[in-house]
Formats: sequence, structure tokens, C-alpha cells
Amino acid sequence: MKRTQINAALETSMDIANRFEFKLPDFAHWQPSDWRTKGAEFDEVRGAMLGWDVTDFGSGDFAQFGLTAFTIRNGMKGHPLYAKPYAEKLLFVLAGQHTPFHFHFHKMEDIINRGGGQLLIRLYNSTPDEQFANTPVRVCIDGELREVSAGGVVALSPGQSITLTPGLYHEFWVEADDAATMAGEVSMYNDDVSDNRFYHAIQRFAEIEEDEPPLRLLCNEYPKAD
Repeated sequence: MKRTQINAALETSMDIANRFEFKLPDFAHWQPSDWRTKGAEFDEVRGAMLGWDVTDFGSGDFAQFGLTAFTIRNGMKGHPLYAKPYAEKLLFVLAGQHTPFHFHFHKMEDIINRGGGQLLIRLYNSTPDEQFANTPVRVCIDGELREVSAGGVVALSPGQSITLTPGLYHEFWVEADDAATMAGEVSMYNDDVSDNRFYHAIQRFAEIEEDEPPLRLLCNEYPKAD
């Protein structure tokens, strides 16, 4: 991805958060130069990969296969102070934009439509060899147990949420003619390095072409404390 694309996605996402009056923590607004003054007291932000995450999943087509996320809180496994068993994210899904099929080996999560258009989620159970299973999917939507056919789509309107269990393949998107959607994710500890199983091999973090200075550093770009 070009840095210009990332910067534009960040500005759009901040505008969406403001539109829905969702206040982001201070570190959401730090400029790259601010990191020069951030010592070890902010190691939780660094180590738990809090903050902005913009990716095209290695597709080269952010408009069709992309996602902007902001991790508000997360744990650091085994850390005496930061070993939280929970995490929370915002997911900014632009019209026509897909997040590819994946499941998590350990993480259970609730995905919540916080505002905007409908969030569409396609679901498959996984087989022992990590393929799509041809079996009905049982999920809870706002506390209601539902059964969906293999590959079936659930539509979440603003305010609705779905619980996704480990091993449950899911992809999500917003229709091309619908409004951008701000989703929330409330989950167990989040590990984007080793807990994601994408159905098709993808690149989780984007390779960046530096065609302009960064507006914000992404969660995998923070410098270490001096």
C-alpha cells in the first residue's frame, strides 16, 4: 500500500468515529514526532499493538480487500501488568470493502455494528483440516441462538451483534451502495501474529510504499523506548 492510501484511510476513519461521537484515546492522535517523547511508560501501547492498523491483506486493492482497525485495549500474554484476557477494537469497513475469510484458533469475539450501513457476515464451520464444512452454523445474535446454512450470510443492522467462536470461518463486508460502517469487536486476548487462520494465504500487515510522510504510526511501526 502507498502511505497516501493509509493516511487517507486514517482520516476517513477518524471522521467516522467523530460522526458517531466515539471518542478515541489520546494515543490515537499522536503524530510520529510525538513518539520521541514516549518512554517505557507506554510499553503497553507498543507491546499489545494498540492503535491503528490499516491493511490491504497483500491484495494491492484496498478498496475491495481492506480494513482499518483501531485496537483500544488488549493484553500481553504472560506480562505481570499487562496480561489482560480481553481486547476491544473498532473496525472501519468502507462501502464495497471485504475482510477475507478467516477464523481464530483461540479467540472468541463479539462483532457489533456500532453505526452506518448493514454489516454482512458470511459463515462456515471449519473441518479438522481447516477447510469449509458443509454443516449448519449455530450462532448467537444479541443473545438469540440461530442456525444458518453453510456459507449463509447474516446481516447486522446498527446496534446488533454476533458472537463468533474459535474455528468459525467468517468474512465481512458492506455493500457497495451502502454507508461505511463502524463495527466494534469485544473479544478474548487478541493475537494477530499467530491466532489467525486465513482460508487463502494472505499478508496480514501491508508492505508500505513511502510516497509521503505518515499521518500516524501503525501498531506494528512503533519505535522502541530509549
